Amino acid sequence: MKIKFHIILYFIISFYSCKTTDENDCTLKKIQVTATAYNSLAYQTNSNPNITAFGDSLKPGLRYIAVSRDLIDSGLVHNTEVKIQGFDSLFIVKDKMNRRWRNRIDIYMDNDIKKAKKWGKKKIYIEYCIPLKDSIPQSNVLP
Repeated sequence: MKIKFHIILYFIISFYSCKTTDENDCTLKKIQVTATAYNSLAYQTNSNPNITAFGDSLKPGLRYIAVSRDLIDSGLVHNTEVKIQGFDSLFIVKDKMNRRWRNRIDIYMDNDIKKAKKWGKKKIYIEYCIPLKDSIPQSNVLP
């Protein structure tokens, strides 16, 4: 009976110790940025408006953002989940902006030009997770 208990305990401990990352293996970062909106239209992007600078496809209904390149250097990398002030759901970094922009995000709003214009330009707070240096690199997922 005692041996059975130790074997079960061993497997339970082994199972939980195999976990490679923990939800807390990152630093939560909150910053203020300028937020604008964009649509997947050629005159707002380029000749192929449905493909992002990272090579991802844009489709209506997706919760994607583009980020300025200085924010990429600050840990807001491709596929990072981002909580944006004023929205209930998370957005994912899937595009990067022109090099001229700094401290800025662009929220993807499908082909709804009126919605994008109504959003306008705002200073807002965003939150995202930066993995700790000694943790295994994965997508930056908010805890």
